Amino acid sequence: MTIFHGVFSVLPTPFTPDDRVDADSLRRVVDLYLRAGVNGLTALGVTSEAVKLTDTERRLVQDTVLAHTAGRVPVVVTATAAGTAATVEYARAARAAGAAAVMVSPPRMPKLNSETVCRHYRELAAAVDVPIVLQDFPPASGYAMEPALLARIAREVPAVQAIKLEDAPTPFKTARIREQLQGHPITIFGGLGGMYLLEELLAGADGAMTGFAYPEVLVEVVGRFRAGRRDEAADAFYAFVALMRFEFQEGIGLAIRKEMLHRRGAIAHPAVRPPGAALDAATREALDMLLQWARTKQEAAWI
Repeated sequence: MTIFHGVFSVLPTPFTPDDRVDADSLRRVVDLYLRAGVNGLTALGVTSEAVKLTDTERRLVQDTVLAHTAGRVPVVVTATAAGTAATVEYARAARAAGAAAVMVSPPRMPKLNSETVCRHYRELAAAVDVPIVLQDFPPASGYAMEPALLARIAREVPAVQAIKLEDAPTPFKTARIREQLQGHPITIFGGLGGMYLLEELLAGADGAMTGFAYPEVLVEVVGRFRAGRRDEAADAFYAFVALMRFEFQEGIGLAIRKEMLHRRGAIAHPAVRPPGAALDAATREALDMLLQWARTKQEAAWI
């Protein structure tokens, strides 16, 4: 039975005021997401600021998350790297540390093509016995994968057990992948902060893999949708979609997410590691307004 279903929350990497990884805050973030009822966790993703971490810090984040989670839910560790050999090394380290799966984007390289991408995943699967989440996020990889290519990789590489779609329009792309696969089993997760979660579910997605600071919302939407209570799922989703959109702003979204997790008591210091944006007064005021509006809607829709 696949481990991939429901909501997998992508964890941020908290830092101390002197720019060290804050392992205590990271443990509190894990606790917050687990209390929310998520089905799994993802470490070292794009919004984990993984590209800003040293290899020593990567191991610290990976080991802290896995040790603190202690098998309560499966943990996916991102193993994306600039080449296949480095990806294999990251994947082996993650598997040895206890990760349930690895998430991998295509390597960022010039003249990438569909054959190169397929070979990358085949060689990774041959080298490491671990389930793979294929991440489709062109801003990170520099390469846009068509639904036919994603379906081809899913068919040709059995280790690829899930696809994380972050190339809008994700509902449209979800439906096209389902058509291409014609019943071949694969889990499809939406990302993008959860902004299109309901529409993705309607198109055939299985859940979400993203780091929205209120994972309870995602859990509630997916749970209600899977129970056949679509109108109630819509109530929960649309009460918070404005906050999701605000949180996922390019350039400043991670700072907003960390601020919300700070206000929730999980992160001691909400700063993004340099170079990174900081919140200004106008953004804080807008966040205050959105949070108050979302709380009002939550009371109307959920209680």
